[in-house]
Amino acid sequence: MEGTATFPLSSSSSSKLSTNNIILLQRFSSSLLKRPNNNILSSPNILRTSALAVDKASLLPKTDTNTNNSLAPFPKIDKTGRFCSPRAARELALSIIYASCLEGLDPVRLFEKRMNARREPGYEFDQGKLLEYNPMNFGGPPITVKSEEEANELLSNIEAESAIEADVLSAPPKLVYNKLILRFARKLLVAVKDRWDSHVPIINEIVPENWKNEPAGKILELSILHLAMAELTVLETRHQIVINEAVDLAKRFCDGAAPRIINGCLRTFVQGLELGKLDDGLS
Repeated sequence: MEGTATFPLSSSSSSKLSTNNIILLQRFSSSLLKRPNNNILSSPNILRTSALAVDKASLLPKTDTNTNNSLAPFPKIDKTGRFCSPRAARELALSIIYASCLEGLDPVRLFEKRMNARREPGYEFDQGKLLEYNPMNFGGPPITVKSEEEANELLSNIEAESAIEADVLSAPPKLVYNKLILRFARKLLVAVKDRWDSHVPIINEIVPENWKNEPAGKILELSILHLAMAELTVLETRHQIVINEAVDLAKRFCDGAAPRIINGCLRTFVQGLELGKLDDGLS
């Protein structure tokens, strides 16, 4: 199917929830990419971006979730009934980056196109689904059930959650996110685009060898890494926050050891910046 990617999922370490979240991003990006393609850039550097996205592995480091580096949690929904937390902006930005990597599109233009897309006749979005949407729905180890009935009930719950997530992720952004969050998501995407080429060689140095050997299966992990590195270097968000958020995205949408590896890679990146070993294209 156009706009989909195959992800190697280990039966020994992957949960059905993690698998379903990956499929959600695949469906979302597929719906984006099936629209008229007016976003392909003529710039060879940007076109190379897509090749590098598939050709270079990337990972996101994780921070210690026990540290007190976060303020009180943001409310999920504001008075207008829309998402208002920075987590929502990062998740939206990740979905756009992922879709842009699959087809070599400019993520900023893809975002703007989705923002300005006309709604289909008769389309209605149930705002109540935003209250049911759980951005902290992480995958975990395989679950053991005692009966077929218990297994069917578990699968039914997962499918219901996935349906809600699919509706939310594919809904018109203006119905889902408030203006501040949409503005933040766009800033993240601009930062990713501006820093992409300078971050690729750095990523190549900090990722493990086995990730380099299967780059086509690591597009999502690479997207998370680019997102975090761009936020660190351009928006200058505190590294503890960025790493924690990146790891949570990996827990939510990736599989296996990705969160742990991502944590280590980002920590290495931050250490390099602090020691002045990385110029990050700033000079």
